[in-house]
Order: sequence, then C-alpha cells, then structure tokens
Amino acid sequence: MSKDPDKPNVVLILADNLGWGELGCYGGGILRGAATPRIDALAKEGLLLHNFNVESDCVPTRSALMTGRHPIRTGCQQSVPAGFPQGLQRWEKTLPEVLKKNGYVSAHHGKWHLGDIPGRYPSDRGFDEWYGIPRTTDESQFTSAIGFEADVVEMPYIMKGKAGTPSENVRVYDLEQRRLIDETLVECSKDWLSRQVEAKTPFFLYHPLVHLHFPTLPHLDFVGKTKHGDFSDSMVEMDFRVGQLLDHIDSLGIADNTVVIFASDNGPEFRPPYKGTAGPWSGTYHTAMEGSLRVPFIVRWPDKVPPGTTSNEIVHVTDIFSTIASITKSPLPSDRPFDGIDQTPLFLNPVEAKSPRQGFLFYIKHELRAIKWRDWKLHFIWEPQVNKSSGKLESPYLFNTTRDPKEETDVLAFNTWVVQPMLKMRAEFEKSLRNDPAPPDPLKAR
Repeated sequence: MSKDPDKPNVVLILADNLGWGELGCYGGGILRGAATPRIDALAKEGLLLHNFNVESDCVPTRSALMTGRHPIRTGCQQSVPAGFPQGLQRWEKTLPEVLKKNGYVSAHHGKWHLGDIPGRYPSDRGFDEWYGIPRTTDESQFTSAIGFEADVVEMPYIMKGKAGTPSENVRVYDLEQRRLIDETLVECSKDWLSRQVEAKTPFFLYHPLVHLHFPTLPHLDFVGKTKHGDFSDSMVEMDFRVGQLLDHIDSLGIADNTVVIFASDNGPEFRPPYKGTAGPWSGTYHTAMEGSLRVPFIVRWPDKVPPGTTSNEIVHVTDIFSTIASITKSPLPSDRPFDGIDQTPLFLNPVEAKSPRQGFLFYIKHELRAIKWRDWKLHFIWEPQVNKSSGKLESPYLFNTTRDPKEETDVLAFNTWVVQPMLKMRAEFEKSLRNDPAPPDPLKAR
C-alpha cells in the first residue's frame, strides 16, 4: 500500500444496473423496500453526484471507464454473445496499464465484459490478477433453462488469472453460483488488500459487483430479509458487501490514503421482475433518457474531498479515468485523444467549483441518439422505453432537464438558440473521430 499522498491507493466499486433512485441517499432505500445504511453512510463521508452520466449498457460504459474514451472510438459499443468478436483491442490503453507505468499494482474482482479470449482478459490488460466472470451474469441461467443444449453454446465459467500466465476456468457459472458470487468476490478483494499492506507499492482495486444484474438473486443468507422479494433482498446484500469492503479498508489502517469510489455502470433494468427505478428521471438503460444516463456516484477521500457534500455538475464516466490518472500523478499517452476530463478540482471543492464539462454526445451503437449540454437535452431519435422507438425525428425534441426531469414537454420551438452550441459540440467531436481514428480491431476486421 502507499502512504504517499501524491500516490493514493484507489478502490473503485462498480454496481451493475443500479438505478439513480434505488439507494437511500438518492431517495430510495426503505422506500424501495431495502435500506442501504452502509452506502448511505459512505455518501455522508464524501461527495455524492446527482449528475454522473454513463453509457447505454454494460460494455460501452466499462470500456469508457477503462480507457477514458467514448465507445464510438474504441468499438466497444454493445454486449454480444460468447464466440463473437468483442472487447478492447490491444492498442487501447487501460487504466491499470496507465497506473502500472507509475508503479501501481492492480486487481480486478468481478464482472469484466471487455474481452473473453486470451489477450483480452483483465490479467492481459494491465491487472496483476483477476477473479470473476468474463462476460455477463444472465449466462448463469443457461444450465437451468428448459431445453438447454450444452453442445451448441460456449459454457459460462467463473475464471481467474494472473499477469503473464493463462487465465483458467474455475467452475461453471450457474444459478447456484449466481447467489454466491458477490460473497466470493468480496473475499477475493479482502485477501488481495491484506496482501498489499505487506508491500509499499500503491494499489488500484477494481471491484465490479455482479448485483443487481438479472437474474437478481440474493445469497441464501439474505433471502427473505426484506419481505419484498429477491430484488430488494439483493439490494440489502449489495449494501452489506460494500460495507464489508469498507470495514476491511478501515481494519487495515489504510483509509486515510485511499480514494474510494462507488458508482453504477448503467441505469435500472427494464425487464420484470427485476425492473428498477431511476427516481425522478424517466427511462432505463438501453435508452437515451435521463434515467439511463444518470446513475449513483460517491467518492470518499479523507481530508481531500469534503464530507457530506453533493453536486449537480455534469460528470461523465470517461472523466473517472482521467481523474484517477490525475490524482495518482500518472501521465497519459500523447498519441490519441481522450474524452475524459479531469474532475479533481470539482471533487476537492464541490461547493464552489464548476465542472469543466459542458456536456457530451450520447450514442447507442453507431447512432447518435442525443446531446446533453448544461441543463438541456436534444433527442434525435425518440425511444422513451426500450423497443418503443418512434425512429429518427425530423424535428428533434428538446427538453430542459431541470424544469422537466421526466422529459415530457418538447420546448425546441421556444429555445432554438440551444441547438447552436450543441451542434458545434457535435461537429468538433465528429472532426476528432475523423482525424484521430483508432486502428481497426484485428478481430472485428476479419
């Protein structure tokens, strides 16, 4: 571990499909049938963001987090089944690779979803070791599905690996393991953190939880805890698992020089019975609505980030890459554009500082769905619910997300001035895409 304040340790905990309105500190908690005291307490110890924005689903958000670049650049634009080209190509530089050059060690315990073949596992992409699932957790249902035929699919496995050696299968990932995996991941992270105390090197722990991705099934110890079903029971378990990690950090005496970030990769699930909520915002993941873009984000950094603070300034998931690089004094490669913006000044002074980010473009796959700029949102394709699209709009819809958080009343006719700065932002980004393209992914070019 590091005691050098210029090289703080970093722990990044990422929930899966946790909507903006689920946690107590975001207006949910007991109102959703599941108190979340540990995460709520974490929010009181640091900064809570109301306007933290992600991508449309798991793969694009995780690629943006790991590279600081929009998925339209990296090609990681959607989730695909096993056996198809996927993941980050070697040319892209990941956060642990950037940190490694600055003397950091790193571990990944959880869901990866950025490559499921040798050369693209976490231990091939900068992490010193990893344990978890290479793709997604709905695969845990395979072996229990009526009519399942094992000889026509690639079986889902929990895996592990260390840098410099091949990753290997640990066990089949089935519904029994689905209930156990978040407990196992916490034990892996606790063991790894304990080992880092013996060393003097700074560390980066990436702990992407499996909860609350469907099938949202709690550990047997939590079944029936809330009396509101599996989803609420899983929320309580998730809160408990986060608390276990925080308690272990405290017990090791490393909290003072450790940055802890808790966030979600996407907005809430839309499929019953696992459907979540985005609180005051409309929509779910796989849409361009605010309920898809905005998710929970909390950062704690003792004596640096003021406790008990909140901010509604715009922050994007790519900014986390750039901000972690900044606070760890880790230089970025100079041969490519990064979309992430350093938000350190905002994190250190959230009451007075403003985000340097004015907005961003929001793509789903190759389609530009919307542009977010300050308090405004311009939709080019209207799909307020998944699979209920009106198609491309001849006249885009414009909403003010402060006055109209549910995006119900188009006000473009009264605010055409807003289109000008938005289209300028689009033109600048599209110019960058043309002038600085990533090399073709050799897997996808075949």
